[in-house]
Amino acid sequence: MPNQGKVSETEPATPVGASLLPDLESLKALIEDPAARLESLKSAINSSGQSLAQRFANGEPVAKLVAARAGVVDQLLVIAWQALMPDGHPVALLAVGGYGRGELHPHSDVDLMILVDDEAPGDDLKQSIEQFFTLLWDAGLYLGHSVRNVGQCVQEAEKDVVTATNLMEARLLQGDSQLFSRMQQACSSNELWPAAAFFQAKYQEQVERHERFGDTAYNLEPNIKEGPGGLRDIQMISWVCQRHFGEASLHGLVDHGFLNEAEYRELHAGRQFLWEVRFALHVLSGRPEDRLLFEYQREVAEQLGFGEPGDTNEAVEAFMQRYYRVVMRLERLNDVLLQLFREKLVDQAVGPGEPLGEHFVLINGYLGLNRDSLFLQRPAAMVEVFVLLARRPDVRGLRASAIRAIHEGLRQLRNPLQEVPGALQAFLKLLRQAEGIYTQLQRMNRYGVLAALLPAFSSITGRMQFDLFHAYTVDQHILFVVRNLRRFAYGKYAPTYPGMAQVFREIQKPELLYLAALFHDIAKGRGGDHSELGAVDAAEFCRQLGLDSDETKLVAWLVEHHLLMSQTAQRKDISDPEVVQEFAGHMAYAWRLRYLYLLTVADISATSPKLWNSWKSGLLRELYQTAHLALASDGKLDADYESRLAHSRALVLDRLKERGLSDSRVERSTRHLPEGVFLRLSTGQLTWAIDAVCNAADPQAALVAVRRRKDLGISEVLVSAPDYTGLFASSTAIFDEMGLNVLTARVFTGSDKRAFDLFQVLNARGKVMADSDSEKLVRKLQKVLLNRELVSPVTRRVPRRLRPFIAPPRIGWDTARSGTVTALELSCTDQPGLLSQLASAMVACEIRIHDAMIATLGDRVEDTFLVTDQNNQLLDEAAKAKLVEAMKPIWNRA
Repeated sequence: MPNQGKVSETEPATPVGASLLPDLESLKALIEDPAARLESLKSAINSSGQSLAQRFANGEPVAKLVAARAGVVDQLLVIAWQALMPDGHPVALLAVGGYGRGELHPHSDVDLMILVDDEAPGDDLKQSIEQFFTLLWDAGLYLGHSVRNVGQCVQEAEKDVVTATNLMEARLLQGDSQLFSRMQQACSSNELWPAAAFFQAKYQEQVERHERFGDTAYNLEPNIKEGPGGLRDIQMISWVCQRHFGEASLHGLVDHGFLNEAEYRELHAGRQFLWEVRFALHVLSGRPEDRLLFEYQREVAEQLGFGEPGDTNEAVEAFMQRYYRVVMRLERLNDVLLQLFREKLVDQAVGPGEPLGEHFVLINGYLGLNRDSLFLQRPAAMVEVFVLLARRPDVRGLRASAIRAIHEGLRQLRNPLQEVPGALQAFLKLLRQAEGIYTQLQRMNRYGVLAALLPAFSSITGRMQFDLFHAYTVDQHILFVVRNLRRFAYGKYAPTYPGMAQVFREIQKPELLYLAALFHDIAKGRGGDHSELGAVDAAEFCRQLGLDSDETKLVAWLVEHHLLMSQTAQRKDISDPEVVQEFAGHMAYAWRLRYLYLLTVADISATSPKLWNSWKSGLLRELYQTAHLALASDGKLDADYESRLAHSRALVLDRLKERGLSDSRVERSTRHLPEGVFLRLSTGQLTWAIDAVCNAADPQAALVAVRRRKDLGISEVLVSAPDYTGLFASSTAIFDEMGLNVLTARVFTGSDKRAFDLFQVLNARGKVMADSDSEKLVRKLQKVLLNRELVSPVTRRVPRRLRPFIAPPRIGWDTARSGTVTALELSCTDQPGLLSQLASAMVACEIRIHDAMIATLGDRVEDTFLVTDQNNQLLDEAAKAKLVEAMKPIWNRA
């Protein structure tokens, strides 16, 4: 590979990729021929790429292949340059950026700069340069290119640290070496970007880059180049090292005392692993893809030896866990090195610092140790230090030497950290702090202390779940649950979490809630019921902490039942007193309900940024309030059918009278409604819906009404029309056409054979419908209902993100409403138009839908339909089998 500044016009160095282009003389001859130039260059690029991909599949070290790819491109560019550039001009062809480092993945950008003399290029040189770049583009290289003179290089580098960095890595490929040397000298001047200023600018660049990725390396489709802990972070370290020490090799950090040999090996191994992942991604995608998208994760896992083709999700999850653990270690090394750079280049250490307690010292805003051997002599201090950080929010973090000492202290532990005297007591003290709990748990996780203290935590560190429901790794999700609980404690985000601060103030011991959060998913991936296994772990840890029997039982109970409230609210009819009474029976005590409510809301909203919304908030709040009422009434709600019916009717009639409706009008509009309407719709829903019917121009015609529910962040749609086979299916098909997501559907038919259906919907952005969309929906639906049309469901391609998760559905059967209806419980992969397709299949099988509870959980749905045959009888086995058969094309299409 060419060496910086040592390549003359007549003696280009032999690149490491030359073996991939065995017949160079023939290739030169072809490229010199204008008629054969483009095709020959394309062929050379493609054949060398195929050869590199095969060598990668055969297990050749990726560092060798990355260098070989750069070498191939070097040689091709030099040949093309010699064929196109006129002689006698002071001009140089430079590789810059990653290509300048001699590192190219299969589809990496080839960053070039043509360096010209101070005088503007003549027309012949301009034309040759244009031809050169056009040829490379047309041949299929991904180019980044510029043409500058030395003065322009200096101007651009002064303005932009990115340009300065690219020029710092410039490498001469062909041309005037003296001109290249002039540029290097002009742009490497310490006055241009002094080491301290360069560090500050690159550090701020990293901060902003991390923020674009949510400041977490644990995104489920991570960017392996730009994301936290990715390749760019390693390059950041290398750039600072090169600027300050003049060292292009990462091993220079060892020579200058910034890394020890073990840390260097860890940094080097991390880069090698990320290179392997990136190389595989480029080969599989056929483009410069640096996002580890779901559609590639399984194939990359297989390519890197995690399982065999066709293996289940365990192989993908094992590979991704390896990835997350690598980037977490790289993040820790990045923390250490950047802080050491800051101490060296920016901060001015003042004496021994300010003593903080018996063992610690504050220097330039960071917490250090009063002796390097502290954690070896007193391992419990590895937990105590985080208690001190929680108490001192003004402290910016741990000094690099302290982070290193933690790593070494954990490595030399002879017994588990939880067995070290004082360690568990310090941890419990942390959980009882007034502030800083989440921040310190995050730090404990990053530095490996949390996994050392809770051994079960180590198995879920970096563990992802191969689905779209969980947006974070298990450990990050757990910590986000704690973060949400702390937000309740502070009263933050009150509009997002209405009423949660008040509920939080009513619990006695928040530390028990944090413990339940830490253990609720800790048994993920072990096999078996993770809630039950986690409860066992939680009980054992609580006993080790010294909690009493009642406290231990509460934590274990919360872990075991942490899904109960969300499953009840989203999958069952919580307007049914029997459902609420059963749920309240599990609670037994109001104080236990409060703990579970807080944990449930924190859990759901920490699963995915898109999962929490006003509708889910309202569902859980309604269940909490009705269950609280049941517990206050000794577990008994007014379950008497007649009295509940009479009470609901009276409330609705009173509300309608307040709106100025006469008894006669109300009676005409309600006399044919089934009694279930008054039991399964809220007073507010009934008042609005009946008012709409009463005020319709023609109460006997098809009526569609829409209203906004700002309290729930949804839209409600009323469909009141003469019933016909396919009305529900047609309604859902129209919803799908307009990109609306159905959350719930309440389906009724009156004695006058009129449908009275109420839907709760969100638009494609998860928001309430705009007025214009509401008007459009009313027009479309009324036309369909007036003409008694049967609208076929829309068929769309399954989106890219869903394709890797397609799996056979799980279908269950039960009865509901005291055995009067059949409950179809369906768990399957979500896809566009699913509800309308299911409804269409039921129409084809002559099945009536009486109610529908829709729960979309990331990439899957868990829906419950209450159905009967056309005679309102339970489905028999033949009818069930017929429906299952009718639904098969839905899954086959996916």
